[in-house]
Amino acid sequence: MRIVFNDLADALGTATRESVEQLGSIALFFWRIIQAIPSCLKRFHLIVEQMMLLGVTSIPIVLLTSVFVGAVSAWQVQYLFADAVPLTYLGAAVGKAVFTELGPVLTALVITGRVGAKLAAELGTMRVTEQVDAMTCLSLDPYCYLLAPRMIAGVLMLPVLTIFSAFFAIVSAQLISQFALGLSSAIFFQGLKLLFKVQDVVVCLVKATVFGGVIALSGCYYGFLTHGGAVGVGNSTKRAVVAAMVLILISNMIVVNIIL
Repeated sequence: MRIVFNDLADALGTATRESVEQLGSIALFFWRIIQAIPSCLKRFHLIVEQMMLLGVTSIPIVLLTSVFVGAVSAWQVQYLFADAVPLTYLGAAVGKAVFTELGPVLTALVITGRVGAKLAAELGTMRVTEQVDAMTCLSLDPYCYLLAPRMIAGVLMLPVLTIFSAFFAIVSAQLISQFALGLSSAIFFQGLKLLFKVQDVVVCLVKATVFGGVIALSGCYYGFLTHGGAVGVGNSTKRAVVAAMVLILISNMIVVNIIL
């Protein structure tokens, strides 16, 4: 029994130490990116390019996801509250759910699978093919040219994508309510205004900004530190996506507790 407890303590201690070391490494990496931002702002075309690649090209998948999120939300609210709450409040329930949780969280998870994996694979390939080393030999700071533009683009574009997502989710919920549940659009939007608060929109945008930073940081960190050839690129991509999803859920809880 003592051997079992000793092994358990060793495993727990090793996991704790590695987690703390990982967090410290990520914090130092993040601080190095922040230091490179002033130099990166002088090359604004790099930021615009990443905003196009990470944000604009992600609009179709975000809109597709938001349409089904809104439709399912309307159906679920009607199913859960039909016998207890008048359908007048369906718009209020859908609006609260979309603005505070479903919009920012599901958009971030979808973007993680698309953008987070792209960042890790792209930077990982550049690392294993020695393109990053070549930039360093040419006195080009990879933090300024590669990492800071992606970080800025992630922080700026995810709130924009979340706004699109929330808008189309509500429109989708309204259409389902009107044509499938027999609830007029006037009653739906009247219910939406009943419990609407500007604070809900603020929470939504704050969450989206934090999630954008988490996705970009995770993809850049694991991709930039890739080693081990093609297998290493695959492992870095997997770690970046998993870490971003876990950190999104953790930061979601932290933001809610701080703001609300």
